[in-house]
Amino acid sequence: MNYYLYCLKNYAKFDGRARRMEYLMFFLLNLIVAFLLIFLSDSIKFPLLAKLFPLLATLYIWAVFVPFLAVSVRRLHDVGKSWPWLFITLIPVFGMMWYWTLMLQDSQPGENKFGINPKGIEVNQENWTGR
Repeated sequence: MNYYLYCLKNYAKFDGRARRMEYLMFFLLNLIVAFLLIFLSDSIKFPLLAKLFPLLATLYIWAVFVPFLAVSVRRLHDVGKSWPWLFITLIPVFGMMWYWTLMLQDSQPGENKFGINPKGIEVNQENWTGR
């Protein structure tokens, strides 16, 4: 939940890096909330409420669009890619597969051109123990 709130607080922060866990928790919580709102809209039999839940789902999706975009860009920075890599999702099927491959990669160790590693772990051959 802390990752989710952090992403909402930094909704327009497109610089820096985001850990894999930060991205995945934000994505999963948004997915759960959106599916719950859509499920409720299909299961409610009262006409007024049946129209309210799709509206709430649409508003929620639009409300978290910029924070999701920001955390996606920060996640790309964490794996050493710049924001134009988001356009790879426009390629049918393979673009989304490549996008998820990037999102699920481990962070680049140490500092890269986008900032320090958010894990705060400096990994090099001298101090790596293999654990």
